[in-house]
Amino acid sequence: MSANATTAPVLGHFRLPKITNEPMMAYAPGSKERLAVQRVLRDMTRELDQNGPFQVPLIINGERVTTARKTKQRMPFDHARVLCEYSVAEASHVVQAVEGAMQARATWEAMPFNDRAAIFLKAADLLAHKYRYKMMAATMLGQAKNVWQAEIDCAAELCDFWRFNCQYAADIYAQQPTENSPTTWNRTEYRGLEGFVLAYSPFNFTAIGGNLASAPALMGNVVLWKPSDAAVYSNLLIMEILHEAGLPKGVIQFLPGDAASMAEQAMGHRDFAGLHFTGSTQIFQQLWQKAAANLDVYRGFPRIVGETGGKNMHFVHESASMRHAAVQTVRAAFEYNGQKCSACSRVYVPDTRYNEFRDMLLQETARLHMGPPENSETFVTAVINEQAFNRIDGYLADIKSGKNASTTILAGGQTDASKGYFIEPTVLETTDPKSPTMVNELFGPVVTLYKYPAAQYEETLQLADATSNYALTAAVFADDRAAVIQASNALRHAAGNFYINDKCTGAVVGQQPFGGGRHSGTNDKAGAALNLLRWVSARSIKENFVPVTDVKYPSNLA
Repeated sequence: MSANATTAPVLGHFRLPKITNEPMMAYAPGSKERLAVQRVLRDMTRELDQNGPFQVPLIINGERVTTARKTKQRMPFDHARVLCEYSVAEASHVVQAVEGAMQARATWEAMPFNDRAAIFLKAADLLAHKYRYKMMAATMLGQAKNVWQAEIDCAAELCDFWRFNCQYAADIYAQQPTENSPTTWNRTEYRGLEGFVLAYSPFNFTAIGGNLASAPALMGNVVLWKPSDAAVYSNLLIMEILHEAGLPKGVIQFLPGDAASMAEQAMGHRDFAGLHFTGSTQIFQQLWQKAAANLDVYRGFPRIVGETGGKNMHFVHESASMRHAAVQTVRAAFEYNGQKCSACSRVYVPDTRYNEFRDMLLQETARLHMGPPENSETFVTAVINEQAFNRIDGYLADIKSGKNASTTILAGGQTDASKGYFIEPTVLETTDPKSPTMVNELFGPVVTLYKYPAAQYEETLQLADATSNYALTAAVFADDRAAVIQASNALRHAAGNFYINDKCTGAVVGQQPFGGGRHSGTNDKAGAALNLLRWVSARSIKENFVPVTDVKYPSNLA
């Protein structure tokens, strides 16, 4: 029997190229990378002006499918401008995608790992070089990221996901039984799940979209990918890169559309095997409930993996460097307009040094420039859409009207949706540690300060731990090592990512695997082997070499 392209013999144990983090470019004035991204931005906007919005199809079984029903993705900082019109998947498309994925599954899973890995390694190199600036421009225009936020997301982090996942997968496959009897050989194989994985991705990180779809695929699974309505264009580019890198048709199906409708079709199917999700806690709970309601339908118990919201904190001890803590808080609170899952939104500051910290924080906040992402000086851009704008504006309106009487505005607080969904970087001060902006996730450029009695450090750590149902990220700032240890112990379950004298944002693949517990998700750590393990089903194999000739054991003999 001759080998074909997907059952070719493995004639060696292959070693991956050395995996390191993608170098991040600085985009300093006059640098070649700044000039390059500015040129691509001009070209992209010129094409939009001349030809109208980009057209985004569904991609089912590798074919581009255009539907009669379409929706627009607008630029958040200039919402009159449409970046793309995208086709909306209907129920029949989901059914078609499931059928196609299941047909592709066996061949994809059987492909030798070195060949599967080569596809994603090639995709990373295509992104790092050929498509870097196009991907950045799409993310900047569609998701309102400034150049640095786009660089660390859709360029560096996505490259890191694709490369490091290959290394983690190789490490998993290498985990084999350590013991064998004299006449047997024990082995473990890591099968893909028996069915398809449904991936729901968010708007705030292009890289997360790429990882949610590709991590299960790398492990031999087939995936239905529902991208965020606010990130459709950049996510389409990911699909195009993967197919150029050699991803077979049907392995990942690209299905923009209504989240509820897709869940109804996909999660009601017998072959639904897993959910890979990043988004709101409420939606994740609803999807989990839907899976639970359909357990008698499924072939097996589905894997549910999710990362949701956060109410992330900086906790400042009186021994800390106040300037360092203040600068890191400004970055953690206002980078990408506070729309990172890990963004700092509450800060605990000791009364003995509160004024010093507050004044430095306000001074640095005043230096931030707000505007469109193409402007190199822009630090804060627009929030993603009208819904987000209205939610954040509502909290600020309650403070301005006195409805939230315990909280005052120290800086910012102005909002304007006339052209783009702009909200000034806002610093609040509260006397109530359980006030709405200390408890609820705003997901915008708003941070609340709370002054605590320095003598009640331990008690306030316990208060902070009990204030939120979320447990995603937290940071402690202290030069006193005993204070660091206290905080680390008291906040052990308050965050899946804990930072010491560093901001609570900026997890790097290969360095800080990301995820949280409680209502922040299942803590399956994107950017680590822990996540990939959720997408395999291990099979233990024992092979015996010597025939048995007697039914009795020695213990049975007289």
